[in-house]
Amino acid sequence: MDAAAIGARLASSAVAPLIKKLFVQEGPGAGLVTKPVRLAGLVSFKGEKRTIGERDLHRITGELVQRALRSADPHDRPVASDEEEAVAIALARTLHSLGDLDMDDVQAVQLGHRALAQRLRSIDPHTTFHLSDDAARLHDALVEIACLHILHFFTQRSTFVASTLVRQSSQLTEAVTKVDLLLERNPSPFSEDTLFEARYADHIIDKHGTLTIYGIDLTNTPDQWPLDTAYLSLEAGVSEHGRHTPIRAEHALAGRDRVLLRGVAGSGKTTLVQWLAVTTARQDPAVLRAGGEPLAPLLGRVPFVLPLRTLTRLWHDLPTPGRFLAAIRSPLADAQPRGWTDRVLSAGRGLLLVDGIDEVPEKVRGQTRNWLRDLLGAYPGNLWLITSRPSAVRDKWLAPEGFSELSLAPMSRGDVTHFIRRWHTAARSDDATERELLDTYEQSLITAIRTKQDLARLATNPLMCGLICALHRDRRGYLPHARKELYDAALSMLLSRRDIERHMSATDGIELNEEPQTRLLQKLAYKFLLNGKSELERSHAERIIALALPSVPAAVNQGNAEEIFRHLLLRSGVLREPVPGIIDFVHRTFQDYLGAKAAVEEGDLGVLVLRAADSQWEDAIRMAIAHARPKERADLLGELIARGDTASTPRRRTQLHLLAMASLEHATELNPTIRAEVERRATALIPPKTLTEAAEVAQVGPVVLELLPGPEGLSPEAALLTVQTAVLIGGDAAIPVLARFVEHPDAEVRTRLATAWYRFDTEQYAEEVLARLDGDDVYVEVAGEKELQALRAFGGRARLRVGRDLGTAELVAGVVPDRLTHLWLRADHAVTWYWLAAFPRLHTLTLDLSAGTVDLSSLAAHPALRTVRVDKDQRLTGRASLMGHLDLVTT
Repeated sequence: MDAAAIGARLASSAVAPLIKKLFVQEGPGAGLVTKPVRLAGLVSFKGEKRTIGERDLHRITGELVQRALRSADPHDRPVASDEEEAVAIALARTLHSLGDLDMDDVQAVQLGHRALAQRLRSIDPHTTFHLSDDAARLHDALVEIACLHILHFFTQRSTFVASTLVRQSSQLTEAVTKVDLLLERNPSPFSEDTLFEARYADHIIDKHGTLTIYGIDLTNTPDQWPLDTAYLSLEAGVSEHGRHTPIRAEHALAGRDRVLLRGVAGSGKTTLVQWLAVTTARQDPAVLRAGGEPLAPLLGRVPFVLPLRTLTRLWHDLPTPGRFLAAIRSPLADAQPRGWTDRVLSAGRGLLLVDGIDEVPEKVRGQTRNWLRDLLGAYPGNLWLITSRPSAVRDKWLAPEGFSELSLAPMSRGDVTHFIRRWHTAARSDDATERELLDTYEQSLITAIRTKQDLARLATNPLMCGLICALHRDRRGYLPHARKELYDAALSMLLSRRDIERHMSATDGIELNEEPQTRLLQKLAYKFLLNGKSELERSHAERIIALALPSVPAAVNQGNAEEIFRHLLLRSGVLREPVPGIIDFVHRTFQDYLGAKAAVEEGDLGVLVLRAADSQWEDAIRMAIAHARPKERADLLGELIARGDTASTPRRRTQLHLLAMASLEHATELNPTIRAEVERRATALIPPKTLTEAAEVAQVGPVVLELLPGPEGLSPEAALLTVQTAVLIGGDAAIPVLARFVEHPDAEVRTRLATAWYRFDTEQYAEEVLARLDGDDVYVEVAGEKELQALRAFGGRARLRVGRDLGTAELVAGVVPDRLTHLWLRADHAVTWYWLAAFPRLHTLTLDLSAGTVDLSSLAAHPALRTVRVDKDQRLTGRASLMGHLDLVTT
């Protein structure tokens, strides 16, 4: 392909977002400016308003070159692959010259995009001397297309004097439009790929664009709701650079190419996968811009949703990229152009969402990791998000492959309240009486969650909250107090009350009440567990029902296995057919619950004990303890601790003993001797000895809080790990435990208390922990305005570490000025530092590493500042201004 022609193949959607980054984004009030603005004051890498550095500029031009090359025929590349970086560097040098042009925006537009491009190239004519002829032509073409969009950007600025340049502005708009129209009418050699990607994006949006809100379909309302309406943004915790940072879960890929996301059953992992897939497929600039920098990595990506429960149906044959769509049984598998997936991933345009490591049988997880490693090595540059239940794989399981690990946090009190309100809004009908009832139920449930500790313990994730909302309405305000009772009631609601409430008759001629449905579903769920699968072929499921039918008299005379199974699929609300011919449970929790009940009723306690070391069976074993009779329960727990005592490795022993401990929550009646034996072994693990053990102990849940010691008699290390365990468990019940450590003499212990705020209710944690935290030698992390307000209520803190979402205006308005002595924030938090004068007692400033160059010169004006700490790798200017004023310390 002729390199000079490649610019004409770049649509404005590919160029405009990158060009926009080169210029300062004006704030409110800019429209009052009536004079032209010098170009040097507009570019974002020079002047007083510098927001990006030269490294960022190189990244932008590198992406522009990549997008240009993606529009080219791969068999007729305009430049050799080893010259791509050289072209990007040359382009960055040329565009950097924008800040050296002695003209304003009006003059630039009058000049025209070709003449402007010539002016830029003439500033340093040697820029392309080291390039080949083809590479130089590509550079010149990209400069011209960039200048076209630069001038178009000027005419759209609110400060631009458009009245004097109507003709030029309309010409530029027409030119941009014609380029896009030319692409539509004369598609590139990738037209087949482009057309398929549009069709594939529509399919992803249609397939993953709805969520099931459990229990809403009890009356005349649908059970599927638009993702945009139903999605609840949750927090995830990440530990980086020695700090525990809360982020929104959907921002997990901001600054991270590879993420392993852990979360318990029902915590929203699959829902997050759906949201990322749909958001990426839509490529809606308004949404991606509204999301800001955290969502920028999704621009131009193609999502691949890869549920491992589906991919591992044939464990020996995990798919290569060309068979991704076929392996997940996508209806578009046969329509994809030959080699399309390879081209997408080779260009680094893929977003690979691999859901459910925990649903892969333990014996093939090593094989699955090798499959992931091969894909990562063959196709670098793509984004990866892999999900798992917490205990399915060990810490840092994919760390050698460059994966960061994040954990979905339990829902905060605010999240739960927000969810309850969203649920009731979605469930409201047009009936005035029903709406009034729902208003009453909504408020009474919010009150109950806040005042009843046992209920609050259950409402920790979206699945449980949805079930609680549904049951609360269904039972006119009565709610069960234990997890087993909750699942019993939920299944009763789904299996027997739903059709009654919806006034449904037996449309298929089959009428089954709750008991026979439960029996048949138990058989099915137990086979799922025994096979180590979350999906089965429909024909296999029908054979299971055929074998079970003779023992269920209420069903055997109403139809054959195929008819009975179809009735269960359509009417039970517990099964689904995600793709034709494949069956699974609507949520893994229901599978574990029903399978455990079948195992207990069939007397297969030995099977449960043998499978106890398999993380896929952990929830099923807990539920089995709940279902078992007292003697069975004692036998099962006794076998668990005995098996743990003789385990071959310390990790396996810890796993089994903690599983026994976690199961006590469900043991409503138990031999005291067995309970004491379980607690004795658990006590040996508490406090934990390492961070890994702390995470494992925390998975047991709130029951561990009663066993946590201290602070008396604990070493600093043990105290820190005890606090870490309570933090990871979270919830209101953990706050009194943490409050016991507020006067601990070790600063590291108190620092952990000060950095855990985001996992708890803001006001309650501030009142019970932070307001009582001893000393001014620890940094308190603040992530938002709500936390600043809570700090002001009790007089602030001397040391603050500031999150990304707080700007200078919020800090000046929200921080108690006379209290602050130490401030820790990002090095690129502000362009200048004059605003720090609002804090007259501030004497120490710590700056986290940032990519750009930081100008420190304005710090010299602060009267009290004495020490500035920066990373040794941070690029700095203005050092000379600090001489004699303060100490610059590198770490």
